[in-house]
Amino acid sequence: MSGALFARAGRHPGEIAVIGLGKSGRAVSTLLRRDGHSVYASDGGASAALDDTAARLRAIGVDVDTGGHDLARIAAAALVVASPGVPPSAAPLAAARANHVPIVGEMEVALHALPGLCYVATTGTNGKTTTTALVGHLLRALGAAAVDAGNIGTALAEFALESPVPQWAALECSSFQLHDTPGIDPTVGVVTNLSPDHLDRYQTLDEYYGDKARLFANARERSRWVLNGDDPEVLSLYDRLGRDGTLPGTAYTFRLGTSADAWFEPGTGMLHLLGAPLMTRAEFPLVGDHNIANALAAVLAVTVAGAEFATPVARAALVDALRTFHALPHRLEPVPTSDGRLWLNDSKATNVSSTRVAVQGMTRPFVLLLGGRHKGEAYTSLADDWRPHGKRVLAYGEAAEAIVHDLGTLVPVERIDGAFADVVMRARELTVPGDAVLLSPACSSYDMFRNYEERGATFRQLAIGATS
Repeated sequence: MSGALFARAGRHPGEIAVIGLGKSGRAVSTLLRRDGHSVYASDGGASAALDDTAARLRAIGVDVDTGGHDLARIAAAALVVASPGVPPSAAPLAAARANHVPIVGEMEVALHALPGLCYVATTGTNGKTTTTALVGHLLRALGAAAVDAGNIGTALAEFALESPVPQWAALECSSFQLHDTPGIDPTVGVVTNLSPDHLDRYQTLDEYYGDKARLFANARERSRWVLNGDDPEVLSLYDRLGRDGTLPGTAYTFRLGTSADAWFEPGTGMLHLLGAPLMTRAEFPLVGDHNIANALAAVLAVTVAGAEFATPVARAALVDALRTFHALPHRLEPVPTSDGRLWLNDSKATNVSSTRVAVQGMTRPFVLLLGGRHKGEAYTSLADDWRPHGKRVLAYGEAAEAIVHDLGTLVPVERIDGAFADVVMRARELTVPGDAVLLSPACSSYDMFRNYEERGATFRQLAIGATS
């Protein structure tokens, strides 16, 4: 790894402390150790999986603590690398700040280890995972050696350990990751949309949007930006950053219903790209207008990423690739069952605006499964979009009381205080063949599950089991 990371931090090389040993912490500890650094890694948790990670890291020379942190050691480190899931208020990070120890994220370290990497970095409140997956799919269709990394599931540091290293990356960036990646400098930066989220971690909405704005921190003349032209918050954010004319780069927009660099024309059902028709809506397999927006963002980002991606031959290959893209797990994913109901796994919908998009796309009677760990948002905005086809809202988990409070006087809400299996079974009782059951929780999963993937997988199992 380049010493520039330490030079910018104003420190001499020394021990590096890694806080959190999930996917990113494990990968970055391995990367740092491979490059000859002294590494101390710690995690406050305790589990068999964590013990296995600790054993593997100790075997390559990493000093590891689990079940707690050596705060004095962290305070004396040359650099602290924080996992995205560790809140800024956590004691290890507070100790580092108190002693003026620089704090960065795994992605920052990985980018320094991949100095030649070209990448499309996507952020936003919703749609960033699907857009990132689309970008990677399109790049590979054009023959680029591209990987999908970041918040999408695989730490970028994992790919920095490979030989050869990738040429391109489709990089999903959460607000937490952007907060700790001061060196981010994408070939193309994409902002899908902005709406309130993570208010359980941020004190104000401006703080949340401020971390999203870090995508533009190193803007230069060669930078390219792809923005949602239908989202006033996205445009306002960009305008504020460049209000004095100093934000370098070229901005492109995508829109639904209005002409833009990439846009969808409802009257003809045609997607347009850079002034010419691209393909019809019927050729793209994902449901929902929000997925059309994701497709437009992705194909525009890839096309402007390099001259070799903007040729007529490349354009034809991009169309073929869009035709073959399939829905990602846990994102309005149909569950195959035999009872005539449509069971939709949208477990990735961990905020109200994402659930609202799912609800807006419903065209048949449905029961909505809403709940989990409350994130500080009101649920009232779901009522109007729910009414045309909704039959019942089932409120569950730690957020149940807040959901009943916000929606109980607006739409039919039933609180389920039992296990998640009870929620799914009640949904089946309330529906008939032809109806839909929509798991789109608008909450995090951490009250009942380790993550949204486990929640979605459990929903699939229960849906299939209820119909067998």
